[in-house]
Amino acid sequence: MIIVLAGGSGFLGRALHAHFSAAGHTIRTLTRRPRPGVREEVAWQPDGSIGPWATALHDADVVVNLAGEGIADKRWTAARKDALRTSRILPGRSLASALAAAPSRPRTLITSCAIGYYGARGDEPITEGTAPGNDFLASLCVDWEREATAAASPTTHVAIVRTGIVLHPDGGALKSMLTPFRLGVGGPMGTGRQYMSWIHLEDWVSLIGWLASSLPTVRAGGAPTAVGPGTTPPNTSAWNGTAPEPVTNAEFARVLAGVLGRPAVIPAPAFGLKLLLGEFANFLLTGARVLPAAAEHAGFRFRYRELEPALRSLL
Repeated sequence: MIIVLAGGSGFLGRALHAHFSAAGHTIRTLTRRPRPGVREEVAWQPDGSIGPWATALHDADVVVNLAGEGIADKRWTAARKDALRTSRILPGRSLASALAAAPSRPRTLITSCAIGYYGARGDEPITEGTAPGNDFLASLCVDWEREATAAASPTTHVAIVRTGIVLHPDGGALKSMLTPFRLGVGGPMGTGRQYMSWIHLEDWVSLIGWLASSLPTVRAGGAPTAVGPGTTPPNTSAWNGTAPEPVTNAEFARVLAGVLGRPAVIPAPAFGLKLLLGEFANFLLTGARVLPAAAEHAGFRFRYRELEPALRSLL
């Protein structure tokens, strides 16, 4: 297959690139900063319109969009929240416009969104058919998905992957947690009762690769992407990119500490997290119990269903 990867320079993009390369696929990466002499990297500055980079899509089979500033990278100020929106909305709009204008449309567009789509849900089991939440992150995810579903057509299927906490020591949440836990000062966040919906990096990459190879012949078990209450865009599907066994934050801290052979007795107070992270702390302190119902229904097999084996494989 010819695969176009937008936003491929980040933690997830690098892993996905390696996966597709090992499988023998041709990969073109849309990036703001292409390396000199690397022919597979195509310069793009997505502003919501079509640019010269769009020719990279003309004979592609699959497009994967991972573009967007890191949600947890910085404190959520007003300026940061604006950057989170524009870094997702404009690339999605650009890709949808380019796909609509392509002489031969790719058969699949896969866009990674976030489980923040669902908002704070306590211990309610969440599947792909659950309605969106109403906070900033949920609203952002709804708009993010709406841009992607605009690319759907009779010949192009749009798959939204609502990604949870991807575990790997080289990036993401686990990387930031390792130092305090290894020093013996790790522990649960706030009460620790909130759910953490996690996924091993290997399983996340495998899920994206499976969708790239299988769509549009597989379906999400009757769970179409929702872009707002009461709407069902045609030729789209939603997939929760989470492991089948989410755990509470307290359980996550206990298991991580056990794998590292360290204690987990020092909780991170809620007020400290709010001072450090701003509004994003609310997501960490409330969480959601997100289940990959669509993937399991459609036959995808997770290698790491439970947290402890996943962490032991990584650490």
